[in-house]
Amino acid sequence: MNKKQRNTLINIITIFIVTIVAVVGMINAKDWVNRAEAMRAMEQLGKKVIEERKERGSLPPESYVDTIKERLEGYVRLGKLQYRARWIDLDSTSEEILAYTPKNYRSSFLGKGYIVLRLDGSVQWIKSKEFEPLLRSYQSDMEIKLLQMESK
Repeated sequence: MNKKQRNTLINIITIFIVTIVAVVGMINAKDWVNRAEAMRAMEQLGKKVIEERKERGSLPPESYVDTIKERLEGYVRLGKLQYRARWIDLDSTSEEILAYTPKNYRSSFLGKGYIVLRLDGSVQWIKSKEFEPLLRSYQSDMEIKLLQMESK
């Protein structure tokens, strides 16, 4: 192989590697954007629910959330939203999970997790292995049974 052929081969390999890195980066960036949009929609939902709670003195019913969520920017990224107002009582702390939605990103950086809205209005991303035991600590036996029946 002469010098010109070797340089051509090196250039082709370099372009191939750069292309692969760029494609993987774009896929991961897309997942980051989807997660950011879902979190923004959850924050908007939290603000509306907290406003309604201040106005009425109690958390709004799930039907209220169903009617407003379609008006939230990025609501389509929320997916299957679980709203837990009926399971929250007056003794609940501000850390109580008010709503959550599972997310399964193909990204090697994000993976499986949940976007969580707490009773104080804060929103965060929690990985599945951390979220599931946390949620169980807040759930009653009746809530768990109802969710199992719904999933069948």
